[in-house]
Amino acid sequence: MIKKFSVMFLAVMIGAVGATGAFAQDTQGAQVRSLTSGQKYKIKGVVIAKDDDSTFIVRDTTGVDTKVVVAPEASVKTKGGFFGGGDKVASSQIVRGLSLEVEGRGDGGGSLAATKVRFGKDDFRVAQSIDARVSPAENRLTLAEQNAQRVSGQIDELMAISNAARGGAKAAQDTADAAIAGVNATNERISAIDDYVVQSTATVNFRVNSSLLSPESKAALDEVATAAMTMKGYVIEVTGFASAEGSVNRNKALSQRRAQAVIDYMVETHNVPLRRIGQSYGFGELQAVADNTTREGREQNRRVEVKLLVSRGVNQNVEVRSSNPDLGTDNE
Repeated sequence: MIKKFSVMFLAVMIGAVGATGAFAQDTQGAQVRSLTSGQKYKIKGVVIAKDDDSTFIVRDTTGVDTKVVVAPEASVKTKGGFFGGGDKVASSQIVRGLSLEVEGRGDGGGSLAATKVRFGKDDFRVAQSIDARVSPAENRLTLAEQNAQRVSGQIDELMAISNAARGGAKAAQDTADAAIAGVNATNERISAIDDYVVQSTATVNFRVNSSLLSPESKAALDEVATAAMTMKGYVIEVTGFASAEGSVNRNKALSQRRAQAVIDYMVETHNVPLRRIGQSYGFGELQAVADNTTREGREQNRRVEVKLLVSRGVNQNVEVRSSNPDLGTDNE
């Protein structure tokens, strides 16, 4: 399950799908801020486009865009750390969908010459995860659009032949109609490339204070891995949870270990590529599915949820299945 704020980033990323390389396309219809040369500015917003490793567009909450150029000596870091130090990040790692703050001065071209860039670690991790999914889809989309344009030119040629030929007009029209139907089908698949749906789910439970997988849990994960290997364009999402026993921080760490145990099993036992593992997260005591005041409820809350997501554009026929092993835990 993806964190709430990652949904916002995904919406921003999908909104920028049609613009992979040009500012004019990303900012079309939006107001672009022109900065005064030499004046200090501090801009907060979301990256909606990148021109190169050091140049990107930031859109603030009012919908106004600012072109940012990161100077070679600029400080680019995550927020937090000891004494507010944070971790240094290369400007080339800034991706679309990242929420950040930029400080600097206006340059001669109306852009912001950035000397300081800051963003949260969670925002950075989620934005990178989403970009890793969207960018390949954009590349496929561009190639498919080129193919569609080429087919469209062939259709025009067929139509010209149809109009000029005597006695063959109906046959040429039928051929053109078939080509148009093929283009329409291609366009429908293009639109669905980044539309991920749940193909199967599994919930595995754990004993108290444990992140060890039971034989029943491994069997459920085996089913998910087997199903994944038959799919194209799949992503496996892993989220861990804990019952409300002990401290909040300890339970959060425990839920993260449980999620990692599932990932380790999928990678080491079934050779699932790391690029197919989506952003995992440990929710701790949050999102309980049962009453934590009862023994049965706590047993249900000590769990990891696994979802096999597939691209509707790549896999035309998908159905949702679930696997929830009954582990019969008898401890408290």
